Amino acid sequence: MISRSTIDRIFESARVEEVIGEFVQLKKAGSNFKGLSPFTDEKSPSFMVSPVKQIWKDFSTGKGGNSVSFLMEHEHFSYPEALKWLAKKYNIEIEETEQTDEQKEQTNERESMFLVSNFAKDYFHNLMLNTNQGKAIGLSYFKERGFTDETIEKFQLGYCLDEWDNFTKAALAKGYDLKYLASTGLSIVKENKQFDRFKGRVLFPIQSMSGRILGFGGRILTADKKAAKYLNSPESDIYHKSKILYGIYQAKKEIARQDNCFLVEGYTDVISFNQSGVENVVASSGTALTSDQIRLVNRLTKNITVLFDGDAAGIRASIRGIDLILEQGMNVKVVQFPDGEDPDSFAKSHTNTELKEYLETASQDFINFKVSLLLKDSDNDPIKKATVIRDIVTSISKIPDGIQREVYIQECSRIMDISERVLFSELAQLLKKETTQRTKSSSNVQSNVDPNEPPPEYFYEQEQASMALVKGGKVTSQKIDQLSILENEIIKILLLYGNEEVGFSEEVITTDEGGREKFSNRKYQNLVSAEIYLHLQEDEIEFTNPIFQEIYTEMIHQLNQSEKLEIDKFINNKNTEVAAIVTSILMDEEKYQLSNWGSKSIEVKSALEVLPKAVSDVIYNLRRILIDRLVTDFLVQGKEYTNEEKEEIMSYNSLRIRLSEKLKRVV
Repeated sequence: MISRSTIDRIFESARVEEVIGEFVQLKKAGSNFKGLSPFTDEKSPSFMVSPVKQIWKDFSTGKGGNSVSFLMEHEHFSYPEALKWLAKKYNIEIEETEQTDEQKEQTNERESMFLVSNFAKDYFHNLMLNTNQGKAIGLSYFKERGFTDETIEKFQLGYCLDEWDNFTKAALAKGYDLKYLASTGLSIVKENKQFDRFKGRVLFPIQSMSGRILGFGGRILTADKKAAKYLNSPESDIYHKSKILYGIYQAKKEIARQDNCFLVEGYTDVISFNQSGVENVVASSGTALTSDQIRLVNRLTKNITVLFDGDAAGIRASIRGIDLILEQGMNVKVVQFPDGEDPDSFAKSHTNTELKEYLETASQDFINFKVSLLLKDSDNDPIKKATVIRDIVTSISKIPDGIQREVYIQECSRIMDISERVLFSELAQLLKKETTQRTKSSSNVQSNVDPNEPPPEYFYEQEQASMALVKGGKVTSQKIDQLSILENEIIKILLLYGNEEVGFSEEVITTDEGGREKFSNRKYQNLVSAEIYLHLQEDEIEFTNPIFQEIYTEMIHQLNQSEKLEIDKFINNKNTEVAAIVTSILMDEEKYQLSNWGSKSIEVKSALEVLPKAVSDVIYNLRRILIDRLVTDFLVQGKEYTNEEKEEIMSYNSLRIRLSEKLKRVV
């Protein structure tokens, strides 16, 4: 684990404009920089970087943060990977926190496996490009497949000589431990002998999302019927086939940019598509699709297009993956290639334009695909048709979003010419069955269930009620959460102006000799943060939004420590939700620079001029909303109130009127 002191040094050294400048072309805009969004296609710049605040925001997508969050969004690094990238860029030595001997040994084992795997990738690649046998066999094979030098380099393709231990000897001669050659599966160790696992095979390095070498896929080039055509690295501490997608490292940026991922089966499918200009493609490497693989894509996009060969038998074997994708809440489309074609062959036999046009025009919804595929075997048999319908409704039941289920049920009804009522009934039974199964599976922990929590059947009934509501065509508008808006405004004022000292005034009520109330104003200076804190403390107010409450609690802690807010600690907060909210608020005031209002003679009034009123208004409005809620909670239809309760309601109403007068609102 990276030490806190190292993380602090990284944040102190990293310059957000320098980091982002390696990926985005930035132009000066006042004290800031602006550029085109790296996350969307746009012609007018909506991406802004603030060197002063060391943050960025993309106004086209709403994303924002610091140097680390940019690398996590753009390069899809994990938090530690982003820190290590910055440490390398700024020549900062990584210090790890104290680990147990077992943890250190495990870390060293994994790192050693990564090192030997990277050596193997370079060795196989260089051997293929720079030796006579490598060129004659390995390189010529890839050239025959139509791969260019650029493509071979991009995917670091390689070749292992058809000799028993050529690679193993070379690795040992370079000082790599036989233990790690064996644990990665690169070498097979039997008694006192060592063999190259991939001898005589062309090699496809398999990379993680951050580019680390996890393992290899090797294809044999001879017609040996006893040997497997394709051979993968064995499972290890760094290679888990069910959690890896081939090509994810090369495809991740384009998947996020296109907001869609093409899913194929084989290595050459991925490579051929890349060479044809379709780079947002990954492969399950010949294995059945898994939930872990789908979650990898889900980090980049909600949309998957599954590409099937023309082989109908192969399609039926792979179709279960569609339900897994739906379960993850993702959108699925399907493209089927003509008979005898697969993604690799189709890409080679068509121009880049023809391939892209086919992917667009042949793409169909998973329901239409399943119907066209499964109905071929029904032969107008009613029983077989009913089976097809149940199969499709089962797929729909996997979708977690109720509205999407509703839409797909309507589509299924239209295509299959069956009433929606019957389909909804079938769907309801499936959902109830699934709820019952979940209840049974959790029966061992029933003692931990909160008796106040609604039973699982409640959620099933809610599902039915929502279906009936949509079917009836009744739609209710969602009430605006005014309290959340005000809480956001308070956090915004504290972040932007919490350390400012401005003039405030308060109403002072005195009583004269005749008992009459006299009103006057008292003017005083105070820090904005202190003023807000005093009012919220007086009313014992807590934020309903847990992220706002977390930010506010840290602010109070800072004020108690040093009487000053340190905004950097929020920007670099390990809680990414906190960092995202803070960054968004801080960058919103810079947004006007994108429109260059000054050049259009539009004068932007200084916020400091209206700050005292803004602070007063937000506090008064917060009190007003809370009082409204108290009154609403008090009033119960048909209830007879005591005199004491009536007086309390009247005092609340009186306070509401006074607050509204201050805000110049009509009650």
